[in-house]
Amino acid sequence: MVHSQQDRTVIHAKNAVHFGAGNMYGYSATFLEPSKLTSTHHSGRGFIGPLLSQSGYHVTFVDVREDVIDELNKEPHYKVHVLDANNEQDDEKITDVSGSTPNETSTLDAIADADIVTTSVGPDVLKKIAGTIAEGISKRREKGELTVIACENMIGATSQLKDYVVDAFKSEDKLALLQNVGFPNCEVDRIVPAFEGKNNLDVGVEGFYEWIVEKSGVKGTLDIKGMQLQDSLQPFLERKLYTLNCGHAMLAFLGYIKGYKTIAEAVADEECKETTRKALYESGAGLIRRHGFDEKDHRDYIERTMMRFANPNIKDELARVSRNPLRKLAPNERLVGAVNMCREFELGRAHLIKGIAAAFYFDVEEDEEAVQLVRLVKEKGIESAIEETTSFEKGSQDHRDVLKEYYQLRKN
Repeated sequence: MVHSQQDRTVIHAKNAVHFGAGNMYGYSATFLEPSKLTSTHHSGRGFIGPLLSQSGYHVTFVDVREDVIDELNKEPHYKVHVLDANNEQDDEKITDVSGSTPNETSTLDAIADADIVTTSVGPDVLKKIAGTIAEGISKRREKGELTVIACENMIGATSQLKDYVVDAFKSEDKLALLQNVGFPNCEVDRIVPAFEGKNNLDVGVEGFYEWIVEKSGVKGTLDIKGMQLQDSLQPFLERKLYTLNCGHAMLAFLGYIKGYKTIAEAVADEECKETTRKALYESGAGLIRRHGFDEKDHRDYIERTMMRFANPNIKDELARVSRNPLRKLAPNERLVGAVNMCREFELGRAHLIKGIAAAFYFDVEEDEEAVQLVRLVKEKGIESAIEETTSFEKGSQDHRDVLKEYYQLRKN
């Protein structure tokens, strides 16, 4: 049974709602189905939630995990442990938090009172929480300005969420309801792995983080620790997607073939590490051409990213990093998008191609998309599978190169 959220008659100077306190994967006819939750997604408690709390906001976490919500309401505090090697930072105690499930009236009341609503639930779940957000916005009426930000590993996530929210409005007066609501896109970057602490709510994180928000989309004044407001977001979104996310995927798919279980194990393998590093220099050359990043600064950014991957205290499982391979192989995603960018500037991309080929060997039975990918290869053949997932046309240079690497990986 879920403990009731803290008495909402208490007046807080600043209020925030964050969707995603533990894990919001799975779906049922009513909402999200906790019985189908299989992974440990803690970036809400380990990243965005703490920054909001440390900036003076009361944070209401919304999640289907009743055990997590129950803990938050019984003991409204937890610790964030920084897992960097040679870490000199103190653990951070996060306070002034509470929890609520999506179906509770208290969730709608929290949205109605909020200055900011954020999410870290995974791109596939945004549509499923849109109805709750829309209903909460409908209760606001004359309550002032609100900013809604989807903090997901997906370019344009907040724009996508806005479309879902608009579609979910029951009232025809959508324009009036959204007049004081901003939906800025953002770029988020922090590794938050699975972690077991003394307290069930405690989370472990790397020390590095980055949260860059589209300035023009913000409504009202937000004074939030660690939030950077930028006029142009696209360069930072693509830098992260084609460096951190790209490198993560490269190591995960290459490491999985070799039987490794974690990113740390994969990066300790010289072949996996150097193939990934060279892939990031390929995507980096494209980013420098497209966005004008300083070459030395971007080289430093790549090397810092490789060091983050090698953190021995971060136990990031390959099965988690590799999950949803169909989405990761999409034309605008971390691997294929990087190849497309390199082709645009007639740049080399051989190591990126190898990462794409490796993805077709990801066959974790618990991952629905991995099962679909395996079935696609079996039923239509690898040539058609490459074309359907990446949009590389049969006979094109990139299609031929992926096919060649696929067979080469099989030999090895």
